[in-house]
Amino acid sequence: FDRFPILIKFIDAAKPLSVQIHPDDEYAFSNEKEFGKNEMWYVMDAEEGAYLYCGFKRPVTEQEVRERLANNTITEVLNKVSVKKGDVIFIPAGTIHAIGAGILICEIQQNSNSTYRVYDYDRVDKEGHKRPLHVDKALDVMCFEPYEQRAFGLLEPQEKDGNVVQQLSLCKYFQCEKYQIQEQQTLYVDESSFVSLVILDGNGIITSGEEKISFHAGDSIFIAAGRKAVHVEGTCELITTRI
Repeated sequence: FDRFPILIKFIDAAKPLSVQIHPDDEYAFSNEKEFGKNEMWYVMDAEEGAYLYCGFKRPVTEQEVRERLANNTITEVLNKVSVKKGDVIFIPAGTIHAIGAGILICEIQQNSNSTYRVYDYDRVDKEGHKRPLHVDKALDVMCFEPYEQRAFGLLEPQEKDGNVVQQLSLCKYFQCEKYQIQEQQTLYVDESSFVSLVILDGNGIITSGEEKISFHAGDSIFIAAGRKAVHVEGTCELITTRI
């Protein structure tokens, strides 16, 4: 990699975010000289009635999409998904999507800047300017079929060493698991990948060899690749990410 392969973000959406699409690797390499973007959303918190958009709710055509973008009715054909804390949504490249208001999300994705914005609710900045849209490129990569909520690696929670672990996603680019730890858990790292920890809730101490780090909710911890055991002590929830 010429850059770190993933991005991990907290997105606190007070207002609806723009409707957008990401290209796959092939299109992004040809047109943007970088990787495409697949991403996963883990809902850390959500207000009552909160929702997001993911894909279309019925088949559409390129012409219909162009017309709806022009007359500001695109949300009428988007797949509206009500969300609550703990929900997981995988957004494959080419899927039209948007985060709604009142949602706190942990977003794990390919490290790419390739984003094609198609609708921004006609918002303007303090000088009266709208943000640029990228409709033609978005239509080049857009999936016009209805979104199918496939698992993309999501499994049911399982008991492990007295704790609960759940695989959240498993794709070509990253693998994510959520741990609900009551007292302690050992995580094993090898040469194949680093491990990133995002602390969703709780606090505790992480020990690896001679190094010891305390953590709290909201912390992000990077563990370099290499054969080692990492001991987590405390009552907490966290997401691990590997490539």
